[in-house]
Amino acid sequence: MTDISYSTGNYIFSYRAAGILVRDGKVLLQKPVGADGYAVPGGQVAFGESHEQTIKREFKEETGADVDVGELKWVEENIFPFDGKTAQQICLNYVVTLTDDKQIPLEGKFPSKEVGEHPLGETIEFHWLPLAEVKNLNVYPENAAELLKRLDSGVQHLIYRED
Repeated sequence: MTDISYSTGNYIFSYRAAGILVRDGKVLLQKPVGADGYAVPGGQVAFGESHEQTIKREFKEETGADVDVGELKWVEENIFPFDGKTAQQICLNYVVTLTDDKQIPLEGKFPSKEVGEHPLGETIEFHWLPLAEVKNLNVYPENAAELLKRLDSGVQHLIYRED
């Protein structure tokens, strides 16, 4: 499958879908080993793939878990420097639920099933973090703590720009 992502001159564009998994007062977030920034699990949408298919594929590949994809909650427009270029990313975030709660650990942290296969060559790990602690962590989108409190408020649109 070919990701909907391209690079031209000094610019990079990527199209991502992610799954917001909240359970027992905790949210599942991913981060590269050794990094301090967390993100909602997901990945690049492939040509011909729906958002739902992307999220299900990414969760299965990276965590081993099957998920049901629910409502769209966040639409992100992210603009940031990456590898000496300006990157622009559109990310659609949906609520997800586990179809089988025995497929992954439900607390602490655990490694990605795609060890060393991340597009950036990083090893990813997953962390169950208490919702109350998210505000004290480096989480993207940077207002994730506030957004997580408003999951029942319909679709939220956010723009993140890092110069």
